Amino acid sequence: MTGALIVNKPAGLTSHDVVARVRRICQERSVGHLGTLDPAATGVLPLLLGRLTRLAQFFQGREKEYQGAIRFGFATDTYDAAGSTVSETSSSLPEAAAIEAVLVRFRGSIQQTPPPFSAKKVNGVPAYKLARREQPVVLKPVQIEVRAFELLRFEGDRMEFRVVCSAGTYVRSLAHDLGQALGVGAHLAELERTRVGEFTLAQSHTLEELAAVAEAGTLAGALLPALQLLPEMPAVVAPPEAAARLLHGQAANLPEFSKAPRVRAFSPDGNLLAIGRRIAGTLFQPQIVLAG
Repeated sequence: MTGALIVNKPAGLTSHDVVARVRRICQERSVGHLGTLDPAATGVLPLLLGRLTRLAQFFQGREKEYQGAIRFGFATDTYDAAGSTVSETSSSLPEAAAIEAVLVRFRGSIQQTPPPFSAKKVNGVPAYKLARREQPVVLKPVQIEVRAFELLRFEGDRMEFRVVCSAGTYVRSLAHDLGQALGVGAHLAELERTRVGEFTLAQSHTLEELAAVAEAGTLAGALLPALQLLPEMPAVVAPPEAAARLLHGQAANLPEFSKAPRVRAFSPDGNLLAIGRRIAGTLFQPQIVLAG
């Protein structure tokens, strides 16, 4: 089976766990995800199946969108609810106006230090392994882009929020750093990813739903239409004779198409045949062949 699936990941499973389950449901060994979600997080986990896994490189760097909750009053070593408390405050908790005033500092292009319990490597060793051994973890700040960080609701010690950010952003660090800036400590209490690039929660399926449609023999209906993938790349439809050449990795003359660095070539019935580029006139050279 070849295609793209959007899974609504449940809490308690790693992204790798989801991949393993989808392999069994789809009876397809070649399955890969497009961006890890922490086990406690839920929401959009895009998967590529079959030959489409060859396109994973083109999905890197997609913008992410999340909704979640931050609790103020104490910080944890993992920056989320799963960790051990490392500091508590006896100070009064902030009011919504104070939070709004500080949120401004976390928007735009900012420097962020990843959490010590993360997959970032220190001298080749994942930081979380060092942290579990209670060894010092020194991670360098990285540049991230936060397009939106909004307070949606605030009650008691809990703030509900929405964030839109660049790939590589740790929302756990945003929660922790916000608490530090307010002087009260904070941690990420809940997190749901609602979008990865063009993939949204509305397009997603639970694992139970996928298992049910697989049992009914209608799993193909859960796959995203190929035309929805990589919309930033121009598209061209290859006539049957040209399509046959592309499937053998051979260049073919196509109807007038874009001079963009990468172009999607489709069959007349909408199957994604190849990713390639124009090399002369209307001659299309496939670089990655996807069907056949």
